[in-house]
Amino acid sequence: MAQGTFQKGGDVILTDSVETLKGIGPKTAEILKKVGIKTVRDFFYNLPRDYENFQAATSISEVKPGKVVVKGKIENLASRRARRRNLSIVEGTIKDDTGSIRVVWFNQTYRLRQFTPDKEYLFSGTFELKNGRFQLTSPSSALYSDVDLKSGLSPIYVAHGGLKTADFRRFLNSARDKFAEIPDLLPFVDPGVRRESLFRAHFPDSNESIKKAREYLAYEELFELILAAKMNRLENEKLKSTPIHFDVQKIRDFVGSLPFKLTNAQRRATWEIFQDMEKGQPMNRLLQGDVGSGKTMVAALAAYEAFASGEQVALLAPTAILATQHFEGISKLLSKFGVKTALLTGATKKKTELKKQIRSGEINVVIGTHALLTDDTEFLNLGLVIIDEQHRFGVEQRQKLALKSPKGLAPHLLSMTATPIPRSLQLTVFGDLDVSILDELPKGRQPITTKIMPEVEISDELYPRILDRVKAGEQVYWICKAIDDGANARSTGSLSAGTSSAADITSVKSRTKRLKEIFPKLKIEFLHGKMKPAEKDEIMEKFSGGKIDILVSTTVVEVGVDVPNATVIVIENAEGYGLAQLHQLRGRVGRGTAKSDCFLLTSGDTTPSRRLRELEKSSDGFYLAEVDLKLRGPGEIYGALQHGALDLRIASLSDTKLIARARKDADIFLSLGDKMLQYEELMMGISKYQQLTTLN
Repeated sequence: MAQGTFQKGGDVILTDSVETLKGIGPKTAEILKKVGIKTVRDFFYNLPRDYENFQAATSISEVKPGKVVVKGKIENLASRRARRRNLSIVEGTIKDDTGSIRVVWFNQTYRLRQFTPDKEYLFSGTFELKNGRFQLTSPSSALYSDVDLKSGLSPIYVAHGGLKTADFRRFLNSARDKFAEIPDLLPFVDPGVRRESLFRAHFPDSNESIKKAREYLAYEELFELILAAKMNRLENEKLKSTPIHFDVQKIRDFVGSLPFKLTNAQRRATWEIFQDMEKGQPMNRLLQGDVGSGKTMVAALAAYEAFASGEQVALLAPTAILATQHFEGISKLLSKFGVKTALLTGATKKKTELKKQIRSGEINVVIGTHALLTDDTEFLNLGLVIIDEQHRFGVEQRQKLALKSPKGLAPHLLSMTATPIPRSLQLTVFGDLDVSILDELPKGRQPITTKIMPEVEISDELYPRILDRVKAGEQVYWICKAIDDGANARSTGSLSAGTSSAADITSVKSRTKRLKEIFPKLKIEFLHGKMKPAEKDEIMEKFSGGKIDILVSTTVVEVGVDVPNATVIVIENAEGYGLAQLHQLRGRVGRGTAKSDCFLLTSGDTTPSRRLRELEKSSDGFYLAEVDLKLRGPGEIYGALQHGALDLRIASLSDTKLIARARKDADIFLSLGDKMLQYEELMMGISKYQQLTTLN
């Protein structure tokens, strides 16, 4: 990037609400805000996921089988249901002055509302022979007047909350004049590059302009992210903590008492943690391990080492039932060495007495939920904080627990996650954070057989298998993407491109009803995130206790308690999930001694995607994370870890030259010291990334 003068200029206030833009009313703004598009800046940075090339449209009379682009008006749109294959089919006719062709979309009922009969559109798709007649199958489309006729390029946006590509194009056209008012951001680029890049990303005039725009915007993303991580490192280095000394004999005795051998990965991670805790600076380490890799055992070793050095330990878990499971496992390991462990959740009785014991130091290790964060939960000498599934807690919550050390010293912090982060992503996002990896499973873990299965086969293939498993005393998870049916469906995650619309997704409630009809003698219950916490805990306790045969649930069970008796998981609309999330869900089974199976259900007659095929052949979470990174990009991967908040849209982690340039410029920028504060918008973006790339 060329050197340039930093310009604040421009009249657009990028921090204003998205509702201030023309054409975006309160209802639309509310939809956008739910998917993270809250400000004008968010709106302009909601970049196209791809571009369709509508160049060289063919007249309908000259259309031949294969990939085609045609221009015409559409009429006679209608929808029907193919019950046998669980498909919704939208059919219509595209006409121009030379003729007409049939057009068909599968599981895209929104197409019924997309087109205006008297307007011309461009359609790009495959013209093929199906069931004895030719048709244009599931084409992409764009309003003819919206496409740059010189380049033929039309942006495609990710659908959000019912808003489609056409909606985003309309909003952007209304805001077209605002692009000229966008202020510059970075001090290392020429003035105007930012506004030009954003404009060309949304209104491309050539492939070359798209390439240049994306290069700048990728650099901007990487610069902000890397600078945030470096600033976090500097802030952490200013803090002081109590050194926790490594007691060789006590740890040797503890490990020798275990009924199993630690894996090499567990030994390596534990040693890295012990070395960190010996320093007078607070440890800030992320422990990531694949499902079932033994993170809890490593946490127990760290807790025992802190106890042996006279320090208290707090372990924060996202749910009461998971906290209870941790308590039962860790207290059993530690009690034989004189460690007093307590459980503190919202349901804990005699909280007042327990908190007195924590305050006096009588309790050595406290395991709990948000109850640990209340102001009246005080510690005598909190030396180590362990956070399980750290992304499930807000930054403020993590900081509140970390500040509970009364001596004015920061406790050491160990955060754990079962979401494998690609190693290449670690170098960028966590380049200034310490990471330990558990990349091998303990002996005895049963492999999980994964099979892609079309929904049309569930009656003949899947139902008999489930019945056999339940008769053998085993249990089943059945995962659905939505809570309710039809137009009121509440999806538990965004749909991937090409997947069913919400109206076409089988919901938790309808699947539960159907399974009860199929298996009237089985105990079947449902679970979803809209239920009250006490209701969810009750259902999971019943499932853990073997009182439910089939649990129909949303992804709320993605991170949860171990149920060794659960040996089958069925994931409906599997194409609608990311690879990392599918792997996480699959990890709910295979935790006992019995053989386990994962069935990925697909709808329609399309060929399974690469990510489903990769999941079918591999159980290595780190390998799959790398595949997912290539297929879906860093924003999606880290989105699974931080619920979409990182939002990397463009940056490619394979562009080592751009990363190196951003790192170099970030170091130069850091040398400005307090002068950095004059770049207000940049510092606001840095602040957001700091919250995501820090574990303090």
